[in-house]
Amino acid sequence: MSEFNNEEVYDAIVIGTGISGGWAAKELCEQGLKTLVLERGRNVEHIKDYPTMNKEPWDFKYRGLLSREERKRQEKQDRTGYVIREDSKHWFVDDIKHPYNEDKRFDWIRGYHVGGRSITWGRQTLRLSDLDFEANKKEGIAVDWPIRYNDISPWYDKVESFIGVCGEKLGLPHLPDGIFTPPMELNCVEQEFRNKISEQYDNRHLIMGRFAHLTGDIEREGRVNCQYRNKCIRGCMFGGYFSSNASTLPAAKKTGNMTLRPHSIVNKIIYDDTKQLATGVEVIDAETHETLHFKAKVIFCCASAMASTAILLHSTSERFPNGLGNDSGELGHNLMDHHFRVGATATVDGFDDKYYKGHRPTSFHIPRFRNLGDEATKQNYLRGFGFQGSASRTNWQNGIKELSYGKALKEQMFKPGPWQIGMTGFGECLPYHENRMYLNYDKRDEWGIPTITFDCEFKENEMKMREDMESEAFNMLKKAGFKNVKGYNAPSFPGHAIHEMGTARMGRDPKTSVLNKHNQIHAVPNVYVTDGACMTSSPYQNPSLTYMALSARAANHAAEQIKSKTF
Repeated sequence: MSEFNNEEVYDAIVIGTGISGGWAAKELCEQGLKTLVLERGRNVEHIKDYPTMNKEPWDFKYRGLLSREERKRQEKQDRTGYVIREDSKHWFVDDIKHPYNEDKRFDWIRGYHVGGRSITWGRQTLRLSDLDFEANKKEGIAVDWPIRYNDISPWYDKVESFIGVCGEKLGLPHLPDGIFTPPMELNCVEQEFRNKISEQYDNRHLIMGRFAHLTGDIEREGRVNCQYRNKCIRGCMFGGYFSSNASTLPAAKKTGNMTLRPHSIVNKIIYDDTKQLATGVEVIDAETHETLHFKAKVIFCCASAMASTAILLHSTSERFPNGLGNDSGELGHNLMDHHFRVGATATVDGFDDKYYKGHRPTSFHIPRFRNLGDEATKQNYLRGFGFQGSASRTNWQNGIKELSYGKALKEQMFKPGPWQIGMTGFGECLPYHENRMYLNYDKRDEWGIPTITFDCEFKENEMKMREDMESEAFNMLKKAGFKNVKGYNAPSFPGHAIHEMGTARMGRDPKTSVLNKHNQIHAVPNVYVTDGACMTSSPYQNPSLTYMALSARAANHAAEQIKSKTF
């Protein structure tokens, strides 16, 4: 404890080390600011702390499956179908040790360690467009975003150039192109599907997804190209995909300006009524339960959407009895997530002499083609969706039948099975005020902090969209000439897509929003919120690239304010 001086005033404190926290730390430190980075979980060092990165199925006692007792420790996460394998269980929290409450089902997937969910994210890296930034205003939904595409475009450029994004340009105004390295290859069936879509539709396109994986010949310090192992969720010793651990945190550390402190649970942000600014944070040491205070000129909330808002709600004072910066009453409201697990599957005849190399960790992408602002694409619901999917050959398991044994079985095991293809949609959820999270002061965790309760659901607009998602996935596969086409519409609950957004939204008016166009709290300008909590709507695109761009933009704005002695 002696290495941390409670009386020192840091230039900045960053709460959280995930996708947004890593970027905030990097930019602040590279601007010369002495920055304290707080992580509530354990430390994770790149490569050293990836215990399963090289293991094969036979290296696990039960081929990776967990016992019933182990699964009970992650019961809420287990019900989603995620996180129930030995190779990755250590990246996800113990539900019993870290409880939350549900008025309505909410699948909250969390990772408490340095790097957070940047180690386990899906890596799809898509830009938003003005179709997204202008939607609320044009439709009279919620509040208007205080920024447009031109405000964030240079920061998308900066982030993509640093993290490395493989992909192909398409020229669609509603899915802006970025700075890409060479895309990974579509296999022969995916290419066939692409050709059929091009023949059948004028406004639909299939591309290789845009992913934060290194390809091509551009060198990045400490990282090498993706090795096509598809063991990303375990942590990548090559740094082949972007994570805070492999990329932004090492860059911050290199400056000599970062102090990283794990096992540090931020309980609240301290507000000074006289200065009308935040002066620091109150931290509970996760191991000793000791309460500590750290001071700073600016504070960045990057703990993840739900965690950052929980900290703000708990940061009460005489000036802010309902949570820091909560003059609008919107803090905790407008909770969103993508709805998914709806689409179609098919089998594919032919291509028996074709296969593919490696274990590609990416999927194809079909960008949004509904409600693009013209009559031809207008539907009986608002907003839109995109598809992600892949084609592959089934393996030897298709040959395991009661009468399959001996020589015939051995021969079958070495032959790839038939081709299959599938895709799932990711749809936008509208920002409903009544979808919310709030603190339960009667149920506290072991550190005495109130737990979160979720009251959130998908509504009629999302249900109508899901019908169209299933129908159009079915139709596209059918028109491609594939066989045994089957649509599906499985249950999808908020939180399940792991794209939690909203609860501290950006906006133009302090009376109806929490943050301004620079991600500052309207009434407390030296507190920035740059994770998913800041989102004003939830466009269909995977949101992590936008979190990174907003974090970089806000950190540079904060650095300017500090250097001009505004704070």
